[in-house]
Amino acid sequence: MDAPVLISEQEYLHSSYDPDCELVDGHLLERNAGEREHSILLGELDYCFRSRAKQWGLRAFPVQRVRVAAGRYRVPDLSIYKDPAPRDDVFAAPPFIAIEILSSEDRMSRVRRKIDDYLEFGVPYVWIIDPNTRKADVYTPGAIYEAKDLILRTEDPPIEVPLAELFQALDE
Repeated sequence: MDAPVLISEQEYLHSSYDPDCELVDGHLLERNAGEREHSILLGELDYCFRSRAKQWGLRAFPVQRVRVAAGRYRVPDLSIYKDPAPRDDVFAAPPFIAIEILSSEDRMSRVRRKIDDYLEFGVPYVWIIDPNTRKADVYTPGAIYEAKDLILRTEDPPIEVPLAELFQALDE
């Protein structure tokens, strides 16, 4: 639910929210988090990237604030950066991959605005993962497609993330 009160970037940057909120043009936007399937997939994805960090030359940052434009801060479920990763408290560089795991309350219109923000900011890959349908979509600056084989891929570096294996954790 959106808070009706406008706040400044400074107030946002010096405040804590649980779970963290996003700031878009002075409006606080709550993030849907805390559901079991969301949490499990976030943990599995984080582990997947952390266990291959040196091999892939990537670093994973769960729920990291990213300034995507003036007055706009997004908090991807998982931000993946090429090494060397930013060292700021709030990142101002585009991640290599922005990953969003859908929750039951997510609405496509809000998710689409986030995707647009990421792509306009220069994020090469946006992965939207739906634990309910066990599907994923990939957004790039030039294409949108479903990962029909349940393998999420990138180029430069070439990586493959097998979603079917990660989805198995939802049944345990």
